[in-house]
Amino acid sequence: MNITAKSEATYATILDAAFGMASAEGIGQLSLGELSKRTGISKSGVFSRVGSLEALQSAVLDEYDRRFSEEIFWPALAASRGLPRLSTMVNLWLKKIAGETTRGSCLYTAGAFEFDDIPMPHPLRERIEAGVLRWRATLRKTVLQAMEAGHLRPDTEPEQLVFEIYSLVIGVMHDARFLHDADAPRRAQRAFNRLISTYRSFSDLE
Repeated sequence: MNITAKSEATYATILDAAFGMASAEGIGQLSLGELSKRTGISKSGVFSRVGSLEALQSAVLDEYDRRFSEEIFWPALAASRGLPRLSTMVNLWLKKIAGETTRGSCLYTAGAFEFDDIPMPHPLRERIEAGVLRWRATLRKTVLQAMEAGHLRPDTEPEQLVFEIYSLVIGVMHDARFLHDADAPRRAQRAFNRLISTYRSFSDLE
């Protein structure tokens, strides 16, 4: 293995360990010293690869973004534009959450609670907020497309529907992680189906 390949492998090891630590304990709990212990790489070696704690936190969120897009966003784009795509997004999101309850948590949702009382400006808080708002904007765009396609009623308030979908996700994370309710994702899926039924266009039901 050449020097460049070895360096990349070492960085990948550090990032994977940091991702697991952030998912299980919170991204604010990351520390270069703890990562050094967990990976067996010297603290100076960890620092030389990641540059700083802030850079590492950003890299972890980049990796979460990549996995989220790979598991949810890109597959959802393969669904038909409108309600089928929105439903696919939410279904895959709930499926991901069900898997994360055994491995960790959503870095953005957990991070929102972890940093909700941290005053601005704060780089990590701002990054987490931007990620949350970006995903909500994607959901809103998909709701609008469903309205344009005639799948949802024309009087649908996109912001309200996005809020309700997000609230379902927060609820399932709470029950699955805090109450250890294995049925939480299934309940959330039923709740989403019932929610969407109240927004469905009458013409779409014909």
